[in-house]
Formats: sequence, structure tokens, C-alpha cells
Amino acid sequence: MRPAGSEGGAGASPGAGSVVPTRSALRNDCPQLASFQEMWHDLAPIGRHPDSGGYRRYAWTAADADCRDWFRAQAEARGLALETDRNGNQWAWLGDPLAGDAVVTGSHLDSVPDGGAFDGPLGVVSSFAALDELRRRGVEFTKPLAITNFGDEEGARFGLACVGSRLAAGQLTVEAAHRLRDADGVTLPQAMAAAGHDPDAIGPDPERLARIGAFVELHVEQGRALDLTGDPVGIASAIWPHGRWRFDFRGEANHAGTTRLTDRRDPMLTYAETVLAARREAELAGALATFGKIAVEPNGVNAIPSLVRGWLDSRAADQDTLDTVVAAVERAAREHAERAGIDLDVVRESFTPVVEFQHALRDELSTLLKGAAHGTGRPVPVLGTGAGHDAGILSASVPTAMLFVRNPTGISHSPAEHAAEDDCVAGVTALADVLEGLACR
Repeated sequence: MRPAGSEGGAGASPGAGSVVPTRSALRNDCPQLASFQEMWHDLAPIGRHPDSGGYRRYAWTAADADCRDWFRAQAEARGLALETDRNGNQWAWLGDPLAGDAVVTGSHLDSVPDGGAFDGPLGVVSSFAALDELRRRGVEFTKPLAITNFGDEEGARFGLACVGSRLAAGQLTVEAAHRLRDADGVTLPQAMAAAGHDPDAIGPDPERLARIGAFVELHVEQGRALDLTGDPVGIASAIWPHGRWRFDFRGEANHAGTTRLTDRRDPMLTYAETVLAARREAELAGALATFGKIAVEPNGVNAIPSLVRGWLDSRAADQDTLDTVVAAVERAAREHAERAGIDLDVVRESFTPVVEFQHALRDELSTLLKGAAHGTGRPVPVLGTGAGHDAGILSASVPTAMLFVRNPTGISHSPAEHAAEDDCVAGVTALADVLEGLACR
């Protein structure tokens, strides 16, 4: 693997959010942990910002290339056949990829801005570690097995999540993908071409997906449900419906030091009222609503803005609740805008309906893990989540399931994201048990 690129301060030493402080700390008494730690140590510095301690592994950047090199090295070290599909997703194969009924596992390696170490990478590292465990057990594989690294899952650079899996599943058109731009105006095709990938090749990949019999994604829990129940591992039941809406508030730019308050058409005030309305409506409905990104023009300290653009992320346990919350937020925004003389446009930029993971596969995971519960003596809990995942995108085309590993604080998308070593080992063991049941004799 070549030296980590300049994106995001690669090369910083592991610290908070890393489960392995030094290579000398590797334990030989637990093969699963030793395998896990070895990979975690090598991956941890890539794309880590020296100031924030968070990760900036954005799609088609130098840090992303280094993550891909890491994935390639892990595949080669295990004698797996590596391929990169037309959409930039990586696949490491054990067995014949064309045989069909393959069992696939994995996740993603990219991050949100200053994200944590576990969101995505935990699933990829655990997949390789689970394969190591299965080989240690001496099992015989009866189906092809693949480990994946899906590209641009977080959408941190181009604003749309799960680009790699959406393209493969035909849920993102080539035309729409080609229109995606980052904050610097670089288009997705330009970024892919600069990274050495052919952007003209992207598009649906139904033949590949048809050869998959089951996809199981392991992920750190992005909440505290498992911590509250005391379980190290859980099974996903469903992904809440969720989407992103862009609110454009247009007023009148003017001088901050000479324009009377009564003469202002300040879109920032209307935006602020809308943020408060989002919180209020989410609380009333038992849902989630967040304005986490904002762009301001002309963005001057001494200038009243002409444009405030805010992005709403909203999620709920069911579609009716989500629709109610978003409609109420938009209604409040329009009422405040009308009173203040502000023009408002609302655009839905992305949407994912509720994903019920295939019940038969979900129940099979429960059976495979029944009675184990890794020392707890209880059935493995089944829980829903408000976070989107590649497994959710693929669920329309492939039988999919998810495993969650306990997050003691529930913090995610932050450098404080964490999972304990013992829980990581429990996740590897659970994933190995599941893969053995699905792909081995």
C-alpha cells in the first residue's frame, strides 16, 4: 500500500476511536482479535485529520485511493480474486463469481466530514477477520463468498449517499450521476476520471446482483439500543424511511451596518425559524429532523445574506409520520417566509422508503445465532435503525440482512464513535457464524 495521500492529514497516528494503540499490543490468545487488530492498525491512519482526529475519506480522493489500496492488499494477502466493478465498487472473491447464489458481506470505507473510525470500516475489517476465522475452523465453502467495499456510501463529497450501490441497483440514473458536483464544482465524472476510473462505464449492474444469494452487512450501531439492553450484537429489522430536502431562502443582500432592522429582507432569520420548527415538529411526532448543512451568500460578516440554503435530513419509523413532519416543516418555513418577504424554494434531493429486511433471511440469522448471544444467554435482539446503508439500497434487488455491534455511547459520525474490543470480537464471531451457516457445509 502506497503512503497515505494528503487528503485529510493521512499518516496521523491512531488515537481516539482506534481499538489498537500499537502493533505491539496484538494479542495471540484470541485469533479473531489478533486478525482484527492487525488490519485496524494498518487502516487507522488513512485519511485522518491531525487537528480534528476525525476522518476525511471522501470519494475519489487520495485518501479514498489509499483505502482502496488497503482493501486490495487484504484481498491479495488472502488469495482472493479482486475486481472493481463498473461503478467503482470493490469485490474480493473466494470461489467462482459467475457460479451464482454467492454470499456477500462487507460495507464501505469512505467517511462523513471528520467522521469516526467505525462507520463502514468496522464492517469491512470484520468481514476479512470473519473469513480468517472460518479458515481457522477448517470449514468447506459450498458457495462463492465475496467481501465488498462499496464506493461513496456517505455522500460527503457529492451530496448523495450510497452512490456506488445506487448505481449498481439502478436507483440512480447515469444522467443524474453525471450531474453530481462537489463544493468546488468538480463533477462526479471528472473526479472518477482523475482517479483512473472510466465514468462512461457506470450504470445498472443487474447481472452481477442476480448472482448474489444473500448480502449481510455488519455495522457499528448508530444509537444506544444495544448498550441499553446489554447485548454486544444485534440483528437489523428495518431501516426507517428517510430523505434530504434543500430549502432555499432568498432575500436581499445589504449592508449590515447601515440597513435598519425594519428595512431588511434577511433570509437568515427565516432559516433560523425553520430550524426551530423542525425540532418542534420532530419532537411532536417522535421522529427526527436535522438541519446540519448550510450555505450562505454572499457569506460576509458585515453583509445581510441574499441567500441562505439549508439541508433538512428527516427520518421516522413509518412513511406517514415522515410525510407529516416534512410537510409541517415546509409549511412553517413558508409562513415565516411570507411574513418576512422572503422567497422560498424546497427541493427533495434524495429519498429512501422504509426498508424491511427480508424476513426469511433475518429469521435465518436469528436461528444461526440462537442460544449464542455471546455469553448473555438471551436471544440476539432485533432492532430498527434510522441510518441508511448499502444493504438498504440493495434490498430491492438482493436478499439482505444486517448485524449491529454495540456502540457504548451511541455517538456516530464523530471522532468519538467507538466500539469495545470484546464487542468487535463478538461481531466477528457472529458474522463468521452467519457466513458459515449460509455459505459452508
